[in-house]
Amino acid sequence: MWDKQIILMIAEGTGVTLYMTLVSTLIAYLLGLPMGITLVVAAPGGLKPNRILYKILDVAVNIVRSIPFLILLMLIIPFTRIIVGKSYGATATIVPLALAAAPFVARLVESSLLEVDHGVIEAAQSMGASLWTIIWKVLLAEARTSLIVGCTIALGTILGYSAMAGVVGGGGLGDIAIRYGYYRWQADIMIVTVVLLVALVQILQMIGTKLSRKLDRRITG
Repeated sequence: MWDKQIILMIAEGTGVTLYMTLVSTLIAYLLGLPMGITLVVAAPGGLKPNRILYKILDVAVNIVRSIPFLILLMLIIPFTRIIVGKSYGATATIVPLALAAAPFVARLVESSLLEVDHGVIEAAQSMGASLWTIIWKVLLAEARTSLIVGCTIALGTILGYSAMAGVVGGGGLGDIAIRYGYYRWQADIMIVTVVLLVALVQILQMIGTKLSRKLDRRITG
């Protein structure tokens, strides 16, 4: 029966899902952005090549990305307990979400920065710009549109991960879908949660697209 309690539960689940997604994405970028920049700078032919550093970071990113999220979620339960004191709930789910997404973010950042015209970088180098100046005022500035698009992709991916965390009591819409839609065979609740998850992805995608278009200096009119 669709009573007030069910409606409030779904509304709360939507808020929890957004909370997990946004906070996890923020932490993932705090971890993944430096990794992505380092991959570009330390790569062969980069601004400051470092074969050993690049190889270590490249392998580490590939290894973490290769681990399915649900397996990673269970593998780091002891670490999650150390960080937040428990292994279930929305806040606890943020830990594996952020760790799983960080390598993905690193690759998105790396891809965006590699799109920057090498001629612009060479021009900055010819004017004596320092490494940090080139990173902040050339690479990141020139790639900002692509970075925003990448962030939108990351948000959608992390939102999907947060739904999977419902299998182990992660909270949010995924948890509601599992508890009511799967275990109790309430197909209507399952359908509503799926629709809401799709709607959230579409809204985030729309916001990201509009923001990237607004900041893209190549688009006129």
